[in-house]
Amino acid sequence: MERGGCVNQRAAPSLTPEWELALQKSFHANPNIRCNDADYPVDDTQSVIKPAFFNAIGGSTIRWGAHFPRFRPSDFYPHTLDGVATDWPMGYDDLVPYMDINDQMMGVSGLAGDTANPPRSPRQYPPLASCEGSKRLIHGANQLGWHWWPADAAIATADSTTRRACNNCGPCGIGCPRHARASADTAYLAAAQHAGVELIQHTVVTRILTSTGQAKAIEIRTQNNEKFVIDLEHLVLAGNAISTNVLLSSMNDWNNPLLGKGLMLHPTAIVTGFFRDNLNSYTGPFATSIVSQQFCETEKKRGFVRGFQLQALRGQGPLTTALGGYGNPVAWGRSHAKGFSQAFGHGMSLTVTCEDLPEPVNRIEVSKEKLDHFGMPTAKMHYRLGSNTEKMKTYGIERARQWLRAAGAEKISVNPLSKQAGFHLMGTAPMGVSERDSVTAPDGRLHGVANITIIDASVFPSSSPVNPTSTLQAIALRAADLMARRLSP
Repeated sequence: MERGGCVNQRAAPSLTPEWELALQKSFHANPNIRCNDADYPVDDTQSVIKPAFFNAIGGSTIRWGAHFPRFRPSDFYPHTLDGVATDWPMGYDDLVPYMDINDQMMGVSGLAGDTANPPRSPRQYPPLASCEGSKRLIHGANQLGWHWWPADAAIATADSTTRRACNNCGPCGIGCPRHARASADTAYLAAAQHAGVELIQHTVVTRILTSTGQAKAIEIRTQNNEKFVIDLEHLVLAGNAISTNVLLSSMNDWNNPLLGKGLMLHPTAIVTGFFRDNLNSYTGPFATSIVSQQFCETEKKRGFVRGFQLQALRGQGPLTTALGGYGNPVAWGRSHAKGFSQAFGHGMSLTVTCEDLPEPVNRIEVSKEKLDHFGMPTAKMHYRLGSNTEKMKTYGIERARQWLRAAGAEKISVNPLSKQAGFHLMGTAPMGVSERDSVTAPDGRLHGVANITIIDASVFPSSSPVNPTSTLQAIALRAADLMARRLSP
């Protein structure tokens, strides 16, 4: 069941002159701004970071930049190593076989030998080429003696039978007409349907019906506003840390006080350096240039625990640049043309992606009194930056400044918090061994309702400083494997 529908990426807005307008509206990351038919409202008035996800077949991979790192071995043991969060009920080695399968399904480009990560199977495609801006950053990192590496990306760099190589057009976040940038629909849907999966789209699951500790059925509403009840033997939820909470709250005879608590969002600062030369920095996938994991591990003299990743972002299109891009707006009036010419193609940015700690005050709250247009309860985000994150972010901004100066940037602009960057919705139904300290079991099954499995990032006990998609998909594959063994021994 999918509340959205298919997105024809072969006819993506990037093929038209209005592609940047699509990023501002129909493909905006925030559902409250996008307001497409499949979207549901999220009350974000009590959150300094706004929600970012996409409702469609393929989910938010329709709207992503395809940066594809794996969680690191230490990310699974934050409590043992640093006394924060909770250790995962599994380790890196448990997920490696599923990460390898997922890499082949998604089609990953990259370069073997990264000293900041364990060895892994060869990438399916060579790494994306370095643009001139990336080369400047590489030079700067070498001057500082810092780690850097070409980013793993779910982007094809060579033609195959189903995908064409990336042509460096840039606007990956509105679908890829060449299918060079993978998404869950292009990578998995055909194989799933061949295996017998029946996909029903434009259909909203409004309620889970339970009895004696078992899920018995779901209520659904079609796009024609018809209502049905469908019996079930096992239910798998693959929404996000918001919608999963809404659905679980619809069960009348189940409750876990930890549900909704510990929302994690990867708070991100963006530091942009402007160079004298026109680097044509808008050329290439925007989020998959190079990364540095120099500061991912705890070093207590910095004044905080855990760490952050520095990720290079290429420049943006002309409209987005004029509106300020990642940095400060270009001044309007007589000086606009000059300011624009000094910014467009001249900027490279670094994200300071902070590992977020799960704190009870950061949460999803479900209101059964306030309903959306489908008659479903609505969700409210409560989120503020913790003191550890504030210290980490401040330190990371200075390191990003240092790197950009070493790369030759003449002007630096800082966005101390990217408020529309709530892409990585994690936590609120964390995995664990005991019902006392978790919502789901190590295989994703709901404590107290054994025939409900959750495979979205709400099951993450901690957040890591790197993007979650590769690890999330591996967890889903592992849960499917365990389910198959359990149901068909």
